[in-house]
Amino acid sequence: MTRAAQAAAVAACAVAVAAWAQAGAQITAFSSLPPGDLAPPWRLVTLSRIKPSQVALVPDAGTTVLWVRSPAASASAAHALDVSPRGLALAWRWKIDRVVETADMTRKSGDDYAARVYVFFDVPASQLPLATWLKLKAYRIIYGKDLPTAAICYVWDNRHPVGTTQWNAYTERVRMIVLRSGNREAGAWREERRDIEADFRAAFAADGDPPRVTGVAAGSDTDQTGDTVTAWFGDLRLEPLR
Repeated sequence: MTRAAQAAAVAACAVAVAAWAQAGAQITAFSSLPPGDLAPPWRLVTLSRIKPSQVALVPDAGTTVLWVRSPAASASAAHALDVSPRGLALAWRWKIDRVVETADMTRKSGDDYAARVYVFFDVPASQLPLATWLKLKAYRIIYGKDLPTAAICYVWDNRHPVGTTQWNAYTERVRMIVLRSGNREAGAWREERRDIEADFRAAFAADGDPPRVTGVAAGSDTDQTGDTVTAWFGDLRLEPLR
C-alpha cells in the first residue's frame, strides 16, 4: 500500500463517519441490529484497487456482532461521532481466529492486522506543524474537508509486545497501540477498555482541551501480506471513566 493509499484508507473512514451517519454522542450497538448487511449509521468502508474484506453482522451466542474476513483484503465498518473524549472510555470486545503471521508494523510492506479499532480526532489546524497542515490541506482538497487530523489505531498484532506504541508506517498522524499480540489469546473473546483522552495525550504529547472525537471504525486488513484472517467485534461503547 502506497502512502497515498494509506491516506486514502484513513480518508475513506473519515468521509464515511462524516457523511454517511448522523453524528452524535453514542455508538449504535451491533447487538441492537439484526444479522445481515451493515445497517446505518454503520457503513462499510473499502478502498479502490484493493480487494474488500467480507463484512457482515452475524449471530453469536444470542447476540449480533460484527464479522470481518480478510483474504488478502481490507475493509472497515465506520460510525460517526461528535463528542469530547474528556471523562470517557471506549470499551469493546473482539476475537480473531489467528494473527497475520508475516505482518510487521514497523514496515510499510507489513502494515496488516488481524483486528484494529480506530478513533478519529479533529485537532485544530492551528495546533499542527506547518508541514503537516500543508499536507492535510492537500489531502482535504482530494478527499474532502472532513478528513481527520489525527487518529489512534488499537491493534491485535502478531509479534510486538502488548503496550507497544509507534507511528503508523505511512503517517505520523496515526498512532498505533498494541492491545493484544500473538495467537495465545486467539479464538476467545477479549475485553478492552481505553481512556480516550489519556491515550490521545500520550500519543500526540498534547496539552489543553482535547480535540473532539469525530468517529470510530473497526476492521482488519491483509492486503500487504496476502494472508487470510477473520475477526469479530462486539459492541463498541462510550462509558464514563471510573
